[in-house]
Parts: sequence; structure tokens; C-alpha cells
Amino acid sequence: MSTAVVVEAPGEHRLASHEPRRPEAGEALVRVHAVGICGSDREVYQGNRPEGYVRYPLTPGHEWSGTVAAVGTGVPATLVGRKVVGEGFRNCQVCDRCHAGETTLCTAGYEETGFTQPGAMAATLTLPARLLHVLPDDADLTAAALLEPAACIAAAALKANARPGERVAVVGTGTLGMFAVQFLKAGSPAELLVVGTRPDRAKLSKDFGASRFLTRDQELPDDFDVVIETAGSASAARTAASLLRRGGRLVLTGIPAPGAEGLDPTDLVVRQLEVHTVFGAPPDAWAHTVRVFGAGLLDPLPLITHELPLAEFPQAIELVGSGDPKVGKVLLRP
Repeated sequence: MSTAVVVEAPGEHRLASHEPRRPEAGEALVRVHAVGICGSDREVYQGNRPEGYVRYPLTPGHEWSGTVAAVGTGVPATLVGRKVVGEGFRNCQVCDRCHAGETTLCTAGYEETGFTQPGAMAATLTLPARLLHVLPDDADLTAAALLEPAACIAAAALKANARPGERVAVVGTGTLGMFAVQFLKAGSPAELLVVGTRPDRAKLSKDFGASRFLTRDQELPDDFDVVIETAGSASAARTAASLLRRGGRLVLTGIPAPGAEGLDPTDLVVRQLEVHTVFGAPPDAWAHTVRVFGAGLLDPLPLITHELPLAEFPQAIELVGSGDPKVGKVLLRP
């Protein structure tokens, strides 16, 4: 019998028997191949997720890959058997923001796979087929399980609009930071700097295309055109802003703890910095991610360090929060 992880309430979970839900009109049933765990899944388990952004009891899992097993009426039968990933935000499709393609800003309210809707820590996942993105037939589904965080960084890269020959930088060396390096490298920068707190990430950064690696306690430049911040701390945001030339472009993707001191508005205005933020990934970022992945310009596999069965969900959560530098991306395999 197949199983699913169910978080009943903060700190309480169980393995439950799982019965695939037959797809209704407009839906698809996906056999889950692998599901990634990130800090937000740990928040769900610990009860630290902001109010309104989680609904218990819940099957988590918003980073996933799989194969379409069945479709409902109104969905092309040709999807069956295809390898896919899927957007998480369950947008309404009719508000102004959705019509503008800004589905992460849907005015109907927040609904997302793995947080308020059943997620992929189960043998199967049934979801609206319109959220699926089809992968090449030869795609590595284990690598593809990381395309959700990659899509969030794709959104940042699109907002940064780095042009060939510009000098670009990434602050942060976690999963998001390493994806940012790969997206920016694909744009042919003149220089690609990575700034982090972990010297052990220097080699991986350069393997992914960085031309230089510095730690935050070293003397840092202040003349870059574009900086993407991925570390999720107020100090990282300030470091990212300090790297920019006047008129430079900054994209913030990390979410600091509540109450963190932010950027200096005087500095932003005087230096005429262009600042963007990202929360989730709209459809164009997903499409961009799948294209880049399919072209072989995005390699998630070196970021994966652990693959565990669903039954080891608590151990996986502990690994993610351990702070051990040897722990990278952790996947569960239904």
C-alpha cells in the first residue's frame, strides 16, 4: 500500500495510507518521482509558517517531479506518460494580476501546493493540469525535483535583466545561490562574483561558472551592475546593495526573520538603485527554467546530498535544519 506524509499540527506527523485521487475536469494525476525539502517545509513542521500560509492537517511537498499517470476531461491525453514539474501557486486566473501573468500576486488569496493544498510527499499528486510544465523525454527526474527553487531564481534573473557583458554578483551560497550563478552565467557576463560566508562553497561556485569568490569579511567591490541576493538575512541584503554601482539593479529573494533591519532608504535614493523582490515563481519563470534545464545550462544534481524514503521524513527535516555544511539538498522518494 502506498503512503503519504501528513502533518497533523506543528510537530505532529504520521505516515498515512494514500489513495490516488482520480483527476476531475481540467486536472492531472502525477506519479511522484522525488520531492525536495526546503526551509519552508521545516517551518510547516515546526509551526513557524506565517498565519494564512499553511493549513493543517497537510501533506507537504511543493518541490517535486513526476510522470503524468492520468488526466481528466478537457486535458490532452498526450500528457499521459510525460515527465513533468508543476507550479505551486493555485491562482484564480481571472483577477487583474493573473491576467497580467503575475500569478504569485493573485488577489483571490494565497493557495499553494504543499502549504494549503495537498503536496507531493505521497505516491501521487492530483492538481490542475494548467500548472504542469512538460520536460524533455530524456530529462533526469531526480534533478528535475529541484526545478521549483530554480524557478524562483529564474524569476529573479528575469527581473534583474542582466545583459551580456555586464558585471554580476550573487550573495549567498545555498541552493538558491548556486542556481543564481547558473542562470547569470548563461547570460554571458563579463564577471560573475559570488559572495558568501562559507569558503567551502568556492569550488562549487566556480564549477557553476563564477569567476571569483569572496567571503563577506573580505574587502568587497562596489561597482557591479546586477546583484541577486539569496541568503535570506538583513545583513546579506545590505552586503548585496553595497556591491552595486550607482544605478545598479538589486533583486532580493531571501526572507529575513520578522523585525530585521532593512536597507537604508537614503542610500537607495542617493545611489538611484533599482530594487526588486521575488516570492515564488510566475509561469514565465517556470517556462524559462524548463528551457534552460532542457538546454543543459542548469545542473541541479551536484546540489543533492541525501535521498531518503518517505518514512524518514523526520530525519530529513532534521538534516535540513542541522547546519551541517555537508548537507545540501535533501530529497524524499515516495
